[in-house]
Order: sequence, then structure tokens, then C-alpha cells
Amino acid sequence: MGVMNLDQPQLLSKIAIGDGHGETSSYFDGWKAYDKDPFHPSKNPHGVIQMGLAENQLTADLVQNWIMDNPEASICTLEGVHNFKRMANFQDYHGLPEFRNAVAKFMSRTRGNRVTFDPDRIVMSGGATGAHEATAFCLADPGEAFLVPTPYYPGFDRDLRWRTGVKLVPVICESSNNFKLTKQALEEAYEKAKQDNITIKGLLITNPSNPLGTVMDGNTLRTVIGFINEKRIHLISDEIYAATVFSHPSFISIAEIIEHDTDIECDRNLVHIVYSLSKDMGFPGFRVGIIYSYNDTVVDCSRKMSSFGLVSTQTQYLMAKMLSDDEFVEKFLAESAKRLAQRYRVFTSGLIKVGIKCLQSNGGLFVWMDLRGLLKNATFESELELWRVIIHEVKINVSPGVSFHCSEPGWFRVCYANKDDRDVQIALQRIRSFVTQNNKEAMVSDKNSKPCWHSNLRLSLKSRRFDDIMMSPHSPIPQSPLVKAPP
Repeated sequence: MGVMNLDQPQLLSKIAIGDGHGETSSYFDGWKAYDKDPFHPSKNPHGVIQMGLAENQLTADLVQNWIMDNPEASICTLEGVHNFKRMANFQDYHGLPEFRNAVAKFMSRTRGNRVTFDPDRIVMSGGATGAHEATAFCLADPGEAFLVPTPYYPGFDRDLRWRTGVKLVPVICESSNNFKLTKQALEEAYEKAKQDNITIKGLLITNPSNPLGTVMDGNTLRTVIGFINEKRIHLISDEIYAATVFSHPSFISIAEIIEHDTDIECDRNLVHIVYSLSKDMGFPGFRVGIIYSYNDTVVDCSRKMSSFGLVSTQTQYLMAKMLSDDEFVEKFLAESAKRLAQRYRVFTSGLIKVGIKCLQSNGGLFVWMDLRGLLKNATFESELELWRVIIHEVKINVSPGVSFHCSEPGWFRVCYANKDDRDVQIALQRIRSFVTQNNKEAMVSDKNSKPCWHSNLRLSLKSRRFDDIMMSPHSPIPQSPLVKAPP
């Protein structure tokens, strides 16, 4: 009798053999390129610099200092070990009461204390990924859909679709109005879905936006509320970047609109907020995701579902202690905004020096970089061709707009908060060297309609690396004075 081959497709589920996870997306391909050849200033100085990961590493020192000053906050220290047994045995999926209280208070603080949150509506989950999936399970059945304004985070294709069977229908937003969401775009997407016999169960917005780094104004949010009430569909407001806004206009939560705008009709049972501590606090590894719903049934159901992805009690205990320290939270949020603003200025100023513009933004951990002028043709194929050069030759992982379902080719998301100052300057040098060489070749070979990166640059890179060019005494790129820019 032969050995059974368990890898035969007919013996496995559709999820197991399918590609619903989205790992074949260019968004994840960039991560793989980095994993194969990661940059290190001394061990691998010619490696790929990771600027495709939206992490906030600018405030890690503040957290580390707090932990050193508050050792009792951890159950794994001499000062806190007396709570070890209680925490190790606590497994209630409601979560520690002190954790829910602290999160509710922190959510209010990151919204300027203009709105309060009920700790009894705080539902924990394994990061925002788990929170989004649980919310989708509660609101829609397989085959039904959510509207999502473009461009949007590529992970949504995994988070909301993969295991739930839910569909995502794009709401097309365009650069002509800075990708602002409009009532017309919402109506067109909704009507098209009806024509395609797709049942729309909700609208998912990201505010502040990933990948744009912009915030929605009050009028847009009121339009959103009016739309979902008129259509009788749900609203999921992803607000995981709430505390990354570093300048005006300030962030406005959907909670503020439904709490304070009494002149608009709003069925609160249709409104749900997804939050986490991954971006605002820089804790992606802690997997602290939050569902805050105004619908009692969704709170009850999602809390039961959280059994599949609970936040460890050890993490809850630490977060409860940290987020309850009002003085620390106040200083942390202020310093985080200050450092993000400085990094944004340094990075965008460096790009402007070689004529690269970005969408004006004031939040998130990234910029939406405009490279339309470097495309061979105004197509997504040309965008991906340029992206491959940036990945494999310039050696920087940035994310192409097509992976965010952007309606226009030539836009790229670049994350600037996951590196120290030195690495950011090296990345800027690589970008500037690439563009400078491109411009020089274009001047010499004006009759050739193809961008120089398509031919000459690639050949020159094989014989002489970017880092060698930049460190040469004849380099066209001087050391940037922005590295010493004042805060």
C-alpha cells in the first residue's frame, strides 16, 4: 500500500490551497526581498533598506525608560512577581478590568479628551488584524461586501476576506482632489455593486489614512454618517493611527461626530471602531487590538470570538499600568508627535531637493510619494517595472500604489518612522543618487523616450554600486545638512 500524499489538493481545504492571504501581492514581495538581503550598516551595507513596514520606532526609548522606572509593572521582575500566579491563571475573555479601563481612557486621550469611551464596550483581539476579521464575521456573511475607499491598506484583503468569505468593493478616489472621499464616489461604487448583484453590508474607512497619511475632515465624516444611515449599512472606522497626527488639521474620530453632531441622524448600532496599540505606542509585537462597537450584539459576539485571539494577561497587566500613568502618557504623546513631525520634515525635504513630491499629509508613519514623472508609460506595468528597479537596484523596499488598489499608477508608500536617523539618511542618499543619475542620463539621451533607469542606470549599477557612488569624492550628492536639523 502506497504512502498517502497529504499535499494532494483534493485532500485539503480551499483556504489551504488558495491564495486568499494575498502573499503574492507586490506589497509582500517587497518584504521578501528585504528578508533575503536585509541592510545592516556594517554587516551588509549594500542590502535592502526596509521602508515598506509601518512601524513607529521613534519613541522606544521613552517606553524603555518607563519600564526601568516601574519594574513592578511586569510580573517577571522581583518587584512584580507577587502577581505572577494571579495573572498566569486569569483567562476571562472580557479581559482585565484595569486593562479595559486604561484602554478606554487612552482612546479618549488620543482624541483630545473630546469624547469618552465605555470600558464595557472594549473588546480585545489579537491586533487590528484579528479585530477587523472578528468585526467582519459579525457584520457580513460570505459573498456580501464592504465598500473601501482607495487607496487602502493591502492587508485588508487578508484581514477581512480570507477566512470570512466577505468581498471588498473599491470606492475610487483620485489625486485630482488629493484622494478625498466624496458622496459621488460612494454612490457610484454602491450602485455598481448593486448592478453586479453584490450585497453591500458596510463601509470601511481608515482615518488617519494608510497609505495617504491624511485625516478626514468633519464634513467628510458627516457625509459618511449620512451615507451609511441612508443605505442602512454598517460603518467600520479604522483609527489605529489616531495618535500619529503631528500637526494641524487635528484628527477627528467618528465617535466625536456621533456624540456631538446632534443635527445629523445616526443609528449608533451601525458604527464600529477598530483600534490598536501597534502604531500609536509602537507595540506591534504585543498584538493589542481593540473593537469598540456601539451595537450590543456585536460587542457580545466579538467578545466570544476573541477567544481565538486573546491578548496575553501579562501584556494586559503591563499595558494597564503604563496607560494609567497620566504623566507618562501626556509626555509620550507630545514627544511622539514632535519626533514624527521632525522625521517627516527631514524626509520630505530630502525628497524635494531632487524634485520628488509627496501628498501633503500630517499623520501616519509614511508618505505617499509621487513618482509619476519617472514612469516609462502611465500604466501599472510601468509602475511595477520602476518598483523592481527600486527594490533590486536602488535597494529600498517601498510599496507600489497598485498593491494599495490605487486608481492611478506612479504612487508609492514610503515608511519613515521604522529607522534611525542614520539609516534614513542612507535611504535618502540612495534615492537622490538614483534620481540625479536618471536626470543626467535623460539630458544626454533626450531622444530616447525610455527613462534611463530602464537601460543605462541598470547597467551602471551592475558595475558600480550606489553606496560606492555616494561615498566617492565626486558624488553629486553631498552629506545632507538635515541630519542635524533642530527638533
